[in-house]
Amino acid sequence: MPEIAEVETVARGLRPLAGRRILAVRFGKTDFIDQPDRIETLLPGSRVIEVRRHGKMLLFRMEPAVPSPNPAMAPIWLIVHLGMTGQLVLHEAARPAAPHTHVWFTLDDGRELRYTDIRRFGHMRIASPEELTTLVAPLGADPLELTVAELRRRLGTRHARVKALLLDQHVLRGLGNIYADESLWRARLHPMRQGSDLSEEEMGRLWRAIRSVVSEAIRLGGTSISDYVDALGRRGGYQKRLRVYRRHGRRCARCSATIERVIVAGRGTHFCPRCQPAPRPARASRHSRAASAKKRLHPAPRLR
Repeated sequence: MPEIAEVETVARGLRPLAGRRILAVRFGKTDFIDQPDRIETLLPGSRVIEVRRHGKMLLFRMEPAVPSPNPAMAPIWLIVHLGMTGQLVLHEAARPAAPHTHVWFTLDDGRELRYTDIRRFGHMRIASPEELTTLVAPLGADPLELTVAELRRRLGTRHARVKALLLDQHVLRGLGNIYADESLWRARLHPMRQGSDLSEEEMGRLWRAIRSVVSEAIRLGGTSISDYVDALGRRGGYQKRLRVYRRHGRRCARCSATIERVIVAGRGTHFCPRCQPAPRPARASRHSRAASAKKRLHPAPRLR
């Protein structure tokens, strides 16, 4: 699934569209589109003001072709989530469309912006500024913008496993399975550690790891493991730098131990058992140990 680095790469590739107009919109299948008729009505003739990323979403700020009598509808926002296999790529209009292409945006420079999605787990919709605000309000901090103090505040009081917290879009927006695993390996933290158990020094290591991993992945154009390509159809290069993700059974690049895989928060999780030592089992309290000893000395009578 495209994560923060892939969506950021696509957004940067589409930013030169600022100033271009969408002349027409054409659909194939629309089961992943919220109110396709609204897109068909509002987008033709509109001008791209900016393209940016918010979490895992691509946001196109659009100037309507005809000024809206309702100020709350100006500008309008085209929101695209790539889901698992979505691609948003610029093509010359004469180029044959790839299989599973479901949306064509005809531009005023002779090109088309095409959305292709084999599994159609993505999402597309038009939103007013007010609707966009409501949509993004529950999302957490951006990993590239938060400070170490903010990371400590968001993770340090939580008793959930740190891998689950990194995947929680209400905690941090944009991180996914790839970069969570890679960041934890770089920070030498076991994915089953609890957020509240991390020391200040460990929190600093995690903060630096997240920023360095994501920044490097963006510089290399994202991670192409299956379907991901950038806005020009090019594959990313960070898959060549992966150290633990999908490398279970192989040797750790740092210590040569064998990479292992477990399930955390419903996701396959990869880690090095030597570099990322498992959390120690919590010690039983004096009261609970005494109760256990009493139970062993005086077992409950068996019912006949």
